[in-house]
Amino acid sequence: MLGLLLMQESNITALREMHHKSMASSVETERSGFPEHIFIMIHTNLKKKFSCCVLAFLLFAVICVWKEKKKGSYYGVLKLQTKGFHAMKSLEKPDPGSDSQSAPLSSTQDPQRGRQALSSLRSPAKPKPGPSFQVWNKDSSSKNLIPRLQKIWKNYVNMNKYKVSYKGPGPGVKFSAEALRCHLRDHVNVSMVEATDFPFNTSQWEGYLPKENLRTKAGPWGRCAVVASAGSLKSSQLGQEIDDHDAVLRFNGAPTANFQQDVGTKTTIRLMNSQLVTTEKRFLEDSLYNEGILIVWDPSVYHSDIPKWYQNPDYNFFNNYKSYRKLHPNQPFYILKPQMPWELWDILQEISPEEIQPNPPSSGMLGIIIMMTLCDQVDIYEFLPSKRKTDVCYYYQKFFDSACTMGAYHPLLFEKNLVKHLNEGTDEDIYLLGKATLPGFRTIRC
Repeated sequence: MLGLLLMQESNITALREMHHKSMASSVETERSGFPEHIFIMIHTNLKKKFSCCVLAFLLFAVICVWKEKKKGSYYGVLKLQTKGFHAMKSLEKPDPGSDSQSAPLSSTQDPQRGRQALSSLRSPAKPKPGPSFQVWNKDSSSKNLIPRLQKIWKNYVNMNKYKVSYKGPGPGVKFSAEALRCHLRDHVNVSMVEATDFPFNTSQWEGYLPKENLRTKAGPWGRCAVVASAGSLKSSQLGQEIDDHDAVLRFNGAPTANFQQDVGTKTTIRLMNSQLVTTEKRFLEDSLYNEGILIVWDPSVYHSDIPKWYQNPDYNFFNNYKSYRKLHPNQPFYILKPQMPWELWDILQEISPEEIQPNPPSSGMLGIIIMMTLCDQVDIYEFLPSKRKTDVCYYYQKFFDSACTMGAYHPLLFEKNLVKHLNEGTDEDIYLLGKATLPGFRTIRC
């Protein structure tokens, strides 16, 4: 194109020179007998011819470019088809590890399958990811606590109210789920204070303790439910599912009235801490505490025997216990032996990767172990938080504190790690229902 422009410019310059020469010689031309308009016509014809030449050249250039592009696209399509052909040929080669009788894939034999295979090569389908549920991590540690709870945890460790001096293995001993179940069964003795235990065998206690052993009165049951009091049970619609179990354990003052759709109506066992029995004014009067089997527990100094604990209980609930038994002599009401919580605590410390709070386990964890002793299968609701997780502590109160989920006084975080490790249910059940499923001790083989 540059050469064309140079040619055009030189031609125009030549024409201008010719025009000047014609003007200069016009007098001579007229003198020679040729008229002036003849020279003007010649000049115009040259310009027309030049314009036609330029247009012809441009048209030729456009045609050449178009042909080159067409040729390039042809080779591009040919190249793509060749790649597809080689890909198809590679698919036709039999897999050495496949069945030798299977027919090789061929686009010639089945054009539709060939097109589908080629299409899949060009745009491979992405596999759909499986569902994932954000549930409790069994390897949670104090690093997962917010700063306020970390400070409380450290304060309790330093305080050591119950004079804990752990001498066992660990921390951080690894157990399989099966081995840990056996370890719990063999080292945690779920038993109640009996009339033969001193000082409960003295005259001042005569007639107060139940005559029947708990294992005679309760169970054995098939499927049991342990219902936490967590605020996340609200709007869960789990009431019917909970009531379908053979036995249901509830905690402290957790009601069923007005919450039947979420927590059910059945109460087979109610586990209470000694603080409630000692300080709750309604304990002796409220019909809530007249249903099912009652069990109370009170923390002792680390691994104290019954006489030492009796002399120094955490809450002196004994008078209220006697008062209740006078009012309701036929109501089964047991006292958990003080050794059991610390036997469970020892295992929590043994398997945890760090020092845990030297305080007894929560009522929730104690209730789970009690039901694993009495039942073949235990479904635990909202001990491991579901998608409804909230800082509301109880479904029947408006009290907010993240410690109710993560733990402060109790080593709750490490208890949840244990339950998650033992869980035989699915993460989907935890996420949607807040349900973990543990086998009872009677069903396991060690």
